Amino acid sequence: MDRIAMLSEILAANPEDSFARYGLAQEYSNAGRVDQAVQEFKTLLEKNPDYTAAYFMAAQALVKDDRADEARRMLVDGISSARRTGNAHAQSEMTAMLEELSAES
Repeated sequence: MDRIAMLSEILAANPEDSFARYGLAQEYSNAGRVDQAVQEFKTLLEKNPDYTAAYFMAAQALVKDDRADEARRMLVDGISSARRTGNAHAQSEMTAMLEELSAES
């Protein structure tokens, strides 16, 4: 069974499994299925808005898909999440990415 199928099966049994949803989003992103990846990241963040890594990974997927405006919005939300949770490392990474995207536009 491939990873997407396995993670989908886990989520069918437990839709609240944040780790499995994050993993599924990552697998979709790695497979180039950006729309599905972003939807899974958004579903995760609706249920768990302080799953800070999801903002950063969603932004990276969006940038690869030439969707910089959406990526910027995701990063702004992610920076807020990082501040709320005291995650200085994630805040720094997302701030740097946001600055880079802003410089390109």
